[in-house]
Amino acid sequence: MLLAVVIPVYNEARLLRPCLDRLESTDPPAGCRRLTVLVDDGSTDGSREQVDSYGSRPGYAVVLQPRNRGKGAAIRAGFEVARRRGADLALIHDADLEYDPRDHHAACAPIVNGDADVVIGNRFAAGMTRGSGWFHRCVNRSLTIASNALTGLSIGDMECCTKVLSRPVLDRLRLKEDRFGLEPEIVARISRMRLESPAGPRRPRVVEVPVRYDGRTKSEGKKIGWSDGLSALRCIVKYGVFEG
Repeated sequence: MLLAVVIPVYNEARLLRPCLDRLESTDPPAGCRRLTVLVDDGSTDGSREQVDSYGSRPGYAVVLQPRNRGKGAAIRAGFEVARRRGADLALIHDADLEYDPRDHHAACAPIVNGDADVVIGNRFAAGMTRGSGWFHRCVNRSLTIASNALTGLSIGDMECCTKVLSRPVLDRLRLKEDRFGLEPEIVARISRMRLESPAGPRRPRVVEVPVRYDGRTKSEGKKIGWSDGLSALRCIVKYGVFEG
């Protein structure tokens, strides 16, 4: 199976190469070949040149967005590459060091084994979170509860970056959000999606797995802020109630 690891990049010149070195030193999940899809979102700190330098390397695909549009727009571009290259599953991974590629094995296994269509990471399971303050956890928990109420899902960390999609889900997923509203939009659209099966249309099977998280502060380059929390709430209502 071909796994597309989609990595949006915006002004991560200091951490991008260590992130990719860590990814390369981690074997792909069992049963998978890995294609790393780098999408530069109009970086101005040298990240763009770093991303471009990976274009000639085996196992990489590169997209250079003409201007900064946001994480959601970068993910859409990466998903399109994954579709064109025939990926069997796609995994979202950040360009910094907050997430650990060693968790990709557990995240992909339910789909590879045929037990799930979507896997969502949970940073708050089993005490695996570092660098996440009390306020951040409260906001995340509140947004996740609101999302669950409108989608009918029961997940513990809707905002987690680590999301793995099977090819049938990837083919049906059409996203609109350009920024961090991407996370609740993905969850809402998956909840309303129907996949073909011998017994008739069914909802995607969603599984959660614990993932490690080493959060950054604003001074260390964290880009998400309080306005993105308000935007997430808007997207929870918009895509959970009004749009399928």
